Amino acid sequence: MHFDLTDLRLFAAVVEEGSITVGASRAGISLPSASARMKGMEEMLGTALLERHRRGVRPTPAGHALFRHSQLVLAQMERLRGDLREHARGGVRGHIRLISNTTALEEYLPDVLAGWLATNPGVDISLEERLSYEIAPAVAQGHADIGVLVSADSAGVEGLETFPFRIDRLVVIVPRGHALAGRRSIAFVDLLDEEFVGLVAGSALAEHLAWQSTRLGRSLKPRIRVRGLDTVCRMVEARVGIAVVPETAATRCRRTMALRTLRLTDTWAVRQLIVCVRRKEALPAHTRRLVEHLAGTAKTDA
Repeated sequence: MHFDLTDLRLFAAVVEEGSITVGASRAGISLPSASARMKGMEEMLGTALLERHRRGVRPTPAGHALFRHSQLVLAQMERLRGDLREHARGGVRGHIRLISNTTALEEYLPDVLAGWLATNPGVDISLEERLSYEIAPAVAQGHADIGVLVSADSAGVEGLETFPFRIDRLVVIVPRGHALAGRRSIAFVDLLDEEFVGLVAGSALAEHLAWQSTRLGRSLKPRIRVRGLDTVCRMVEARVGIAVVPETAATRCRRTMALRTLRLTDTWAVRQLIVCVRRKEALPAHTRRLVEHLAGTAKTDA
């Protein structure tokens, strides 16, 4: 059995994308060459690796086994390159794929990553927002190197290594003079007759609040959806509506905006953010350093 790294990279990309065409493009291989390589791998093994369907491909049991092993081999090669890079100048830059929920991406990661990147000039980070429940499976399947998510939404985290990162408290913000401005706390259900300012549909926080209202048999009334928590706060100050935002954003914006903050009494309003990876010791050196940096800045006081 003689598979080279190009074979393994191609096969992993095809399985992850569910398409030979897209996988070949991602691996930088022409479609005819990719098809020939896939056929050659199956002939060499004497068994089918992919089930072909009209909408793409799925791995057979043998394909699943090869996919798992290809991930291990490719991760080890990336670690080897990273470790050797520690002893050489120049060369290929390190690259880390980091996915995160809304709060961590907007409120915590910018400052944490800025300092780390300043002292690691040979590393690039691809940062992407995802819904919390999507993050652990994406890391487990090799679509990302590091995930930051809410621990309560960590289905699929089994088998991953996790580290505490932050306590994220959600609060309500209202403009000064609002009927609720004199209250200190409130339950989410008591807000659902109000008009809301929200983040754009599809953002992690917007989906989380929509899910919580659905659980109560209600729905939010968004007057407008905007990008960025600072913009949400400015809209609330202008009396467009009220909003639920991370306490860190509310505290920052209250310094310059006429806002009042109410604590949410719902248990889901206080959330533990965690960092997850497949296996820290199997990561390239630069990725391990970032994981250790994120875990080292952990703040777990509610």
